[in-house]
Amino acid sequence: MSTSSLTTLAQDRKHGIFRGVPSICSAHPVVIGASLALGRHLGVPVLIEATCNQVNHEGGYTGMTPADFRAFVTRIARTEGFDSTHLILGGDHLGPNPWTHLPAEEAMAKARAMVAAYAEAGFVKIHLDASMACADDPVPLPDAVIARRNAELASVAEAHAGPETPVYVIGTEVPVPGGAWEEVEGLTVTAPQAARETAELHRLAFEAAGIGPAFARVIGLVVQPGVEFGNENVVGYAPEAARDLVACLPDLPMLFEAHSTDYQTPEALAALVKDGFGILKVGPGLTFSLREALYGLDRIAEVLIPGHTAALQVRMEALMLEKPKHWARYYHGTPEHQRLQRHFSYSDRIRYYWTDPAAEAAVGELLGSLGAAEIPETLISQYLGALYPQVMDGSVTPTAPELLRAAVARSLRPYFDACDR
Repeated sequence: MSTSSLTTLAQDRKHGIFRGVPSICSAHPVVIGASLALGRHLGVPVLIEATCNQVNHEGGYTGMTPADFRAFVTRIARTEGFDSTHLILGGDHLGPNPWTHLPAEEAMAKARAMVAAYAEAGFVKIHLDASMACADDPVPLPDAVIARRNAELASVAEAHAGPETPVYVIGTEVPVPGGAWEEVEGLTVTAPQAARETAELHRLAFEAAGIGPAFARVIGLVVQPGVEFGNENVVGYAPEAARDLVACLPDLPMLFEAHSTDYQTPEALAALVKDGFGILKVGPGLTFSLREALYGLDRIAEVLIPGHTAALQVRMEALMLEKPKHWARYYHGTPEHQRLQRHFSYSDRIRYYWTDPAAEAAVGELLGSLGAAEIPETLISQYLGALYPQVMDGSVTPTAPELLRAAVARSLRPYFDACDR
């Protein structure tokens, strides 16, 4: 797994070549499979990232350790015929975020153990994120403390890395993993001076931690470019609002990493890459498209199969009500409004449930009912209209498995197009 496609991004920009890399942040096998298939088709490397909440040394909500996740993705790569030497694995938001309910000393001890597990498993892109305040921390957490803790975690990665040295992403103005909790209003773009100070604080912290040379491998700085999504709205990229921030890039030895780019238009993605946001994070937007396709296929099955009642949404609703952990803190309003958000919010917190045995059984029954039979074009037009043009031009075979993959690829393709212009 080579990081060369990442380390050359900033150098290329200085020579007038504006490239980027999509970062696929998902643990769903269909999303990963579709991403690798698209990468194979385009002949480009694929960066897959696991977040600290999904995958950690304690299992995360997927039940996978970093070594488990690597084996999981590698198996999918073999199935897809994807050359694993072009696969880059990354760790997203690696820090105390899953344990902020604990005092900082305890939370950081767990974060160090997690980073060690990621490094030992061969993850070579490490997003250091100690930006969240722990139980006994002041709020907001001072930038110097964030930088010191990030450097502490980088020291762990350096000590446990394999033959390929890791590259790092740093930052102090880091969006919440998975999108905002509420409607997004009035985003403030990171100030240029704040970006410069963040980089310098981290350089000094790396030196103080005894890993000064590793700062040369910091490839990205997380900033707020003015993009975000909440439960019900998306804030699109406005290049003019980020003009001052972009103008400070020549002062920095790295590019910017943009989080929460889900649901941005192709034009906005291209503008982000052109402006120096060389790493585009996407995750919930891909499983949002997957859920759309699953619900559409359920309605198609109701038309095609005698006795089939479209019940996937009903079964997912029952599961989420039975296990409200992943949505109750995030969805507010009337019971009816909460029900709407459980299934159709941009934050797509239903994604946490697809690996539950009850959800896997429901999806398995649906796909088993449809099998490998081709679905009539007219039903695709009715219930999966976004995929109708690809079915009609012959680029997508109209079977349930292929339509699921095509739904993910349709949302992902604009990222690859924007990043390789």
